[in-house]
Amino acid sequence: MTHYRVFDTAIGACGIAWSERGLTRLQLPEAHRGATEQRLRSKAARPSETAPAAIDQVITNIQFYMTGQSFDFASVAIDLTDVDPFEQKVYEAARCVPWGHTVSYGELARQTGSPGAARAVGQALSRNPVPVIIPCHRILAKGHRIGGFSAPGGIFTKERLLALEGVRVETGTPLLPGFV
Repeated sequence: MTHYRVFDTAIGACGIAWSERGLTRLQLPEAHRGATEQRLRSKAARPSETAPAAIDQVITNIQFYMTGQSFDFASVAIDLTDVDPFEQKVYEAARCVPWGHTVSYGELARQTGSPGAARAVGQALSRNPVPVIIPCHRILAKGHRIGGFSAPGGIFTKERLLALEGVRVETGTPLLPGFV
């Protein structure tokens, strides 16, 4: 049984879902709060006004992160029950990329023992159920280019998350007010 909760951040309403084993989903902001909740509701069993203390702490840390404060989410328990072994390796490797740093899809492929599987790494990251916790936004295309991003807002959101961490990638997208 999974539960979810929607909460406010500096960049909009995010949502989190969890099971007894850990996080199952992190939803980045959609166009409006109702859309964020609808996306979570389609993946989680029921809403919850309260959450275990560990989940409340993750929510607080995400709220701080969204204001540009550094957090290491490596110790957050994630329930990857339905994730295949290759994706699990990719997610583990991505979790090792620290705040403010990036690696390429090709480098992540090498780190997982699958050189030449950059495209497969990108596909695995496109299915990342908990962006930010598994920091897929820190994985870039060859030549330090932005690459893709499947979360709401696409590469615009990826660029914003990188900007929170002080990473600049040339895409020509104007920054949001409040983000330097």
